[in-house]
Amino acid sequence: MGLLIAGNWKMNGLGDRLGEVSAVAECARTTSGHNDVLICVPSTLITRAVEAGAGLVVIGGEDCGAGVSGAFTGDISAEMLKDAGASAVIVGHSERRRNHNETDAMVATKAVAARRAGLAVIICIGETQAQRDEGAALSACSAQIAASLPVDLEFSEGSAIAYEPLWAIGTGRVPTAGEIVEVHQSIRQRLTDLMGDRNHGLRILYGGSVTAENAESILELPQVDGVLVGGASLRSHDFNGIIRAADAVTRHSGDPLRRLRHAYETDR
Repeated sequence: MGLLIAGNWKMNGLGDRLGEVSAVAECARTTSGHNDVLICVPSTLITRAVEAGAGLVVIGGEDCGAGVSGAFTGDISAEMLKDAGASAVIVGHSERRRNHNETDAMVATKAVAARRAGLAVIICIGETQAQRDEGAALSACSAQIAASLPVDLEFSEGSAIAYEPLWAIGTGRVPTAGEIVEVHQSIRQRLTDLMGDRNHGLRILYGGSVTAENAESILELPQVDGVLVGGASLRSHDFNGIIRAADAVTRHSGDPLRRLRHAYETDR
């Protein structure tokens, strides 16, 4: 299990954009193969995106409903995503929490639904600018993890916690290396407290204005197991730069999990 490079297309993309997925697949074909590449696309594109990904790019959904079926007009169940060809799904993205008033409890039910359907799940958390200014970033993220993560679930390979500081998403602002490491170490410790050794099955991703230019420096940091990329994932040229940066990190460091676990054990 190497690094996870995940893209989130959000509400973007028609059929004529699927060539971007094919171009990402070709990039993945030419790298070492140590890392995983995932693109979460609108549900209308999932089946075609799976074909374009050619088995080299994992395709996921951007959200799911908590129920299996029923009178929930407009909702898409995790089972529907799986049936369309998806292998993963994002839940709890800050835009869902903000624009659709999703609570931690709602996010937890969606995570349960994802695992029920056999999907890997990426659970998003992150603090606001006000919380960081108040020195409450770590406590805010810890509380979100405790309430959004169903700790009794068995998470599949590919599942992750994505740390996305809300003030960095789409703004071009990125936390300092020290700030990223501090939060990721705190997340890993919180996961250990909640899940014991089972937490090592969950990768911790950083998200928030990740680019081809800054990806390598972010991915080299302790406890960063991958990235969740927004706008740059829409353009294969940019996303492929991030994939190559991840490949460079894993080639330079050898076994990425050994490096990450050593960093964790050293810091305990």
